[in-house]
Amino acid sequence: MTTALILLAIVLGLTLFWLDSARARELATAVARSLCERRGLQFLDDTVVLRRIGLRWGNDGIRFRRLFDFDFSAGDGCRHSGYLILLGPTVEQYGLDLPDGKATIGQPPAGDDTPAAGDGSKVVPFRRPGKK
Repeated sequence: MTTALILLAIVLGLTLFWLDSARARELATAVARSLCERRGLQFLDDTVVLRRIGLRWGNDGIRFRRLFDFDFSAGDGCRHSGYLILLGPTVEQYGLDLPDGKATIGQPPAGDDTPAAGDGSKVVPFRRPGKK
């Protein structure tokens, strides 16, 4: 009896995690598309890729922190990279590797249509693979 309850709890937990991950991926795709549209860039492949996932304790409790990568083009025929860091359903940080050699890194402005981060905790941010 207890084995069946434990197994049911594990299956329920995995299902909830899967649903939360699908919702986070949809949000990251929408935010990446919006970032590209506002800067006149073409969002390539219409998708994002999950690169890293972790846990972070914030004011709202424990949240999943996810790093997503995506590709875009500036009309120069080349693929460029961008990334998003989501803390739960909130955009914590984004970055665009623009073709002019300048990288745009920041947080969404206060009037932005994407959720803004800002719980004030002191956590070391994710490092992008291959970057220092």
